[in-house]
Amino acid sequence: MSEEPAARRARTRFHGRVDDTNRPCGRTGCDQPGEFRAPADRGARAGFDGPGAWQWLCLDHVRAFNSSYNFFDGMSADEIHAEQRPFAGWERETRAFTPNPHTGPRWADFIDPLDAIGARFAHAARERKDGKELSESDRKALKVLGLGQDTDRRGLRTRYAELVRRYHPDRNGGDRSHEKALQDVISAYTQLKSRPAFA
Repeated sequence: MSEEPAARRARTRFHGRVDDTNRPCGRTGCDQPGEFRAPADRGARAGFDGPGAWQWLCLDHVRAFNSSYNFFDGMSADEIHAEQRPFAGWERETRAFTPNPHTGPRWADFIDPLDAIGARFAHAARERKDGKELSESDRKALKVLGLGQDTDRRGLRTRYAELVRRYHPDRNGGDRSHEKALQDVISAYTQLKSRPAFA
């Protein structure tokens, strides 16, 4: 015979209840099932060795356990005040989400969060194979020289020498029509040669 819906709701309405544990309540002399988990030692916290020790209590005993709990037990007045500040906990150091948090676009550069997420994925796809960082101005300079992002120092120097020979007036019979292109090539090479990716 199945349980009535009202009785089933009454049994499952308590958050944290674990049905059918087949454990008795951890309090001596109590014959109710232990369906609620509580820390066996109030000072014990989850750590490297695991979640800590637990005891199983019935509803009445877990209510008594929870009502006797005091987070501030053993703290001085100054420690209690520090824990109650509105920004308590924010000064703790947290790990960065990437090994180098300053690579890629910044969230502040975007109005729409979805644009920022898309830019992050696009940036990840444009990383060099050797992992060395390139800024946007580095990428523009590589484009001026007609080079790919994975070019090494030797490739950079070879391409620079080739373009200087192509655009220099002395190689073109004194023709200065390519002077702007020559200046762009020199500027791009000057920027890139000192960057870590080409050191």
